[in-house]
Amino acid sequence: MIPAIEKNSLDEIKVFQEQKLTELLAYISENSPFYKRLFAGQNIDISKVKTLEDLQFLPVTTKEDLQQYNDDFLCVPQHKIIDYASTSGTLGDPVTFGLTDSDLDRLAYNEAISFACAGIAEGDVVQLMTTIDRKFMAGLAYFLGLRKLKVGVIRVGAGIPEMQWDSILKYNPSYLITVPSFLLKLIEYAEIHGIDYNNSSIKGAICIGESLREQDFSMNILSKKITDKWNIKLFSTYASTEMSTAFTECEHGKGGHHHPELIIVEVLDENNIPVKNGETGELTFTTLGIEAMPLLRFKTGDIVQLHNEPCECGRNTLRVGPVVGRKKQMIKYKGTTLYPPAMNDVLSSFDNIENHLIEISTNDLGTDEILIKIAVKNQTPEFLQEIKDHFRAKLRVTPKIEFASKETLNPLVFNPMSRKPIRFFDYRS
Repeated sequence: MIPAIEKNSLDEIKVFQEQKLTELLAYISENSPFYKRLFAGQNIDISKVKTLEDLQFLPVTTKEDLQQYNDDFLCVPQHKIIDYASTSGTLGDPVTFGLTDSDLDRLAYNEAISFACAGIAEGDVVQLMTTIDRKFMAGLAYFLGLRKLKVGVIRVGAGIPEMQWDSILKYNPSYLITVPSFLLKLIEYAEIHGIDYNNSSIKGAICIGESLREQDFSMNILSKKITDKWNIKLFSTYASTEMSTAFTECEHGKGGHHHPELIIVEVLDENNIPVKNGETGELTFTTLGIEAMPLLRFKTGDIVQLHNEPCECGRNTLRVGPVVGRKKQMIKYKGTTLYPPAMNDVLSSFDNIENHLIEISTNDLGTDEILIKIAVKNQTPEFLQEIKDHFRAKLRVTPKIEFASKETLNPLVFNPMSRKPIRFFDYRS
């Protein structure tokens, strides 16, 4: 199930997207109070925007804009909203996203082609190990996409290894949709309770919320720890509520595939100018085909690299590489630039560590300070020194590290109001 546009040449894809961009600009200038006001205030003539390169002459949209003017992004009357989703806001209050009936169809299409990209097909059974309530778009999107693929869905929800295994052994799903670190808990439970997990029905897992790969697409420590024990295929997927679109890996694992009929992608530098090929920058997108809350040049805050060479799977679309880190989570520590994923990777290499979180604050000198709290099976000074040495070897710096109990860390990391673990806490002034 590869949409024809994804096999077209890059030139054909570009022409297609430029036509869709023209339609989007006409739509939002007519129906979006926010963009109507923005275009008028900056004397923007949308008729002059004809190519993807012309996008850089348009202003970007930020998370703060969404927070401050949330309702002004709606392009339809309230009675057309079928589903209300929300995401955490940068200024405190959640940002609400309305979806029309057409938007829900688009969401289902997006997930169907994304899951098909990972090899899920009609006749499979998938265990959904994420929440579908609490106004999270993701769980609903997964269900709609799987339904469109005519795939069986077991809506178990998050957590509770015993319940997950009971369901796996009863219904024999072929794929799981889960946070990858939870797979380690499934393995641990299976080993304790004598479950032969390598002879289970599971062939693969679609992994959300945590990275599986290094920048060269090799497996990171977390994914190695899973696959060294459990012979299953792991697929990474990148998405957000704002884009209502997913970038999911195919079987070759070389980045998340772009769906050009759904979204325009840019990677921008600090001055909102597209970076050169092969360089990293902030992923910025323009949505296509969204009726209720389309977005123009929305800055995600995620630092990524794009890959443009054709994929072995037959798709010619660009691919989004693993997220280097979030722009606002960049840390300058003792002259070294760090992102939380690199520190998570170091900590994941130790089996003795059961849980961890990273706290960033501003010290008396006005510079970044790092405190890592770890819950371990066996606390010793020697183990603490081993971790510090490993940090120095891998990242060239050693942050402050202290022991904490699982009882202290677990409620913070596994917050019931989040669909993925929260390991980064930023207290910088």
